Amino acid sequence: MAEITMKNFEEKSYDIFRMFNERGALLTAGTIDDYNTMTIGWGMFGTVWDHSRSAVTVYVSPDRYTYEFMEKNEYFTITFFPEEYRDDLMYLGSHSGRDEDKVAKTKLTPVVCGNSTAFKEAELTFLCRKVYAYQFEAEQTPEPMRSVYQTRLTPHYAYIGFIEDVSGEIE
Repeated sequence: MAEITMKNFEEKSYDIFRMFNERGALLTAGTIDDYNTMTIGWGMFGTVWDHSRSAVTVYVSPDRYTYEFMEKNEYFTITFFPEEYRDDLMYLGSHSGRDEDKVAKTKLTPVVCGNSTAFKEAELTFLCRKVYAYQFEAEQTPEPMRSVYQTRLTPHYAYIGFIEDVSGEIE
């Protein structure tokens, strides 16, 4: 079984303000034998509580199958891909792992990544340990986001994870 070799990410710098906006990303939780993945466009990098640790926050609707995996697993990965995999990410974001083995319908290869799962084709992989989760309160969400995101869906959960390691880099 393939495994990603991780590097010390603190020696690298990333254009965090462009990564979620301009690149395709997958959020994956679970072991190589039992995982799910979904395309994400919402996320933040920074620090919280422990200023010596880098952190990431991702957002998942409880309506998504990946939510179940985020709830029951301590680790998750965030993977960024080259443009050539955009169609695969679009497929993974529009189909549910509840209904099919959606990864099998893509060009992506799942691999072991620490205590989680990632993809061989990713340019950049962050391995994260979940440290906190909370659910948005619909009434606290500012307009116009409330009318767009919080009326048609159950309010999202925010998951904060300390970045344990990273593999690859984006030029």
